[in-house]
Formats: sequence, structure tokens, C-alpha cells
Amino acid sequence: MTDQRQHPRRRGQGELEALVLSALSEADGPASAGWVQERLGGDLAYTTVVTILTRLLAKGAVTRERAGRSFAWTPASDQAGLAAHKMRRVLDAESDREAVLASFVTSLEPDDERLLRQLLGQAKGAVRTEGEGED
Repeated sequence: MTDQRQHPRRRGQGELEALVLSALSEADGPASAGWVQERLGGDLAYTTVVTILTRLLAKGAVTRERAGRSFAWTPASDQAGLAAHKMRRVLDAESDREAVLASFVTSLEPDDERLLRQLLGQAKGAVRTEGEGED
């Protein structure tokens, strides 16, 4: 006999993190895990929401403050910040950073490459500006 029950599609950790961050970003201020769970439609167990928030805290993507016996959570970065953190973790895990970066850059679409060059130029200019007047 086979089990005919339908199981919901299992979401990846990154997808759940993005959903939780998105919900937090919609809050008017710090939000409880229960509020996040309700905002997501109650499909996730409370303990799952707390686990995801704790992982996001470890990644620096959220902050928390005591609120009674629980915590109130606030996004420290948006989804773009979380994606950048993931990219950095991948880069940090590789021994040949130059090869990884070279492969990444050569795989970019022309518009993305132009944007990256523009952003690097802006960052370089900001570093120069901060360093001016220091001797």
C-alpha cells in the first residue's frame, strides 16, 4: 500500500529566509515571531519561524531586542543585503578568490558588467574621499 497523501512542496532555507525578511520589512517596527508567522499565513510552525529568525540573526540580517519573555525582530538588511552576504560567504569558502571573481565577472551580461564597473568606481571614489586630508 502506498501513501496517497499530498505533501506540500518543501521550500529551501534561502527561500524561507527571504519570506521572513520580506514579512519583517513590512512591519511598522520591531515584530514578534508570532506576528511574522501570522503575516506568512500560518503555514510555518512558530518554532520554524524562530529558527529562521535566529539563523538570520547569526548572519547579521536581523537584530533583536527583548520584549517581555520573547524578542522583537527588526531587519538589519534587505533581501539584496542578504544575497550579497551569501555571495560573500561563497567567495570566502574558496581558496582561489581571483579565479572565482574572474569567472563571475566574465559570466556577467554586458549591462551587469557595466553596472558592476560603475559601482566599483563609485566605491573607489568614496574611499578616496574618506582618505583625503589624512597624512
